[in-house]
Amino acid sequence: MAAPTPGRPARSRRYRAPDAAGWLTYVLLTLTALLFLVPFYYMVVAASRPMAEMNQSPPPFLPGPYLWQNITTAVQQQAIGLSIVNSLIVAGITTAATLLFCTLAGFAFAKLRFRGKDALFAITLGTLMIPPTLGVVPLYKIMSDWGLAGRLESVILPSLVTAFGVFFMRQYLVQTLPDELLEAARVDGASSTRTFVSIVAPIARPGMAVLGMLTFMTSWNDFFWPVIALNSTNPTVQVALNNLGSGYVPDTSIIMAGTLVGTLPVIVVFLLLGRQIVGGIIAGAVKG
Repeated sequence: MAAPTPGRPARSRRYRAPDAAGWLTYVLLTLTALLFLVPFYYMVVAASRPMAEMNQSPPPFLPGPYLWQNITTAVQQQAIGLSIVNSLIVAGITTAATLLFCTLAGFAFAKLRFRGKDALFAITLGTLMIPPTLGVVPLYKIMSDWGLAGRLESVILPSLVTAFGVFFMRQYLVQTLPDELLEAARVDGASSTRTFVSIVAPIARPGMAVLGMLTFMTSWNDFFWPVIALNSTNPTVQVALNNLGSGYVPDTSIIMAGTLVGTLPVIVVFLLLGRQIVGGIIAGAVKG
């Protein structure tokens, strides 16, 4: 290899800066955002007008003056307030437990050494291939034998930890948690609990935010198991919305009003965790 000419510095590699987004990119992003906002806007319009106006052709495209009236009717027909509180309890406890247990299990599968680790992880992944409907009958019998049928505990207990959450956190920690940090903690005499609290948890925070949002939304929108385990006097949001607008002709305006109220908590959670979610997705896409 030829040596550089004396008096002339060696030519360094030139890195090209990423191109700035053009106007076409912003147009496509704007159209995509509007496409996702159209159903929500239509829900607001339908919830603020009588059903007779929504059945016209073409239907109205602007919100009307009956939003609060329709919401009041929906609350009177079903226990919307109680269902929102129940869903917040179920989704909150389920999300907190999933984050704790799945992060602990993901850390163990990703960085700890113990006998049977690969077999246990394979069994965990294997449970993802079992349809949830196959476990409805034995699960309901277990909850009935424990005296939990019709209570929120019957919805919370089966969802405290998920195989997907364990797999997600395991893959995230494999990519983002350096082995050198764990070795340094062991050299300093830190216990496994201290290592998890001081090192693993801060690094896993973006991934936990993504898993928390997914778990909260899944628990909030869950309908199949709650409608079996609970009753109309102690419902979650989806069970209460299922009974809205009942009659020979369902009142779509009342249904949309109740759906709007039931959707607001999910939007609030997304706004609070949006930055963490984006950061977690970006961090998980780049290998450490």
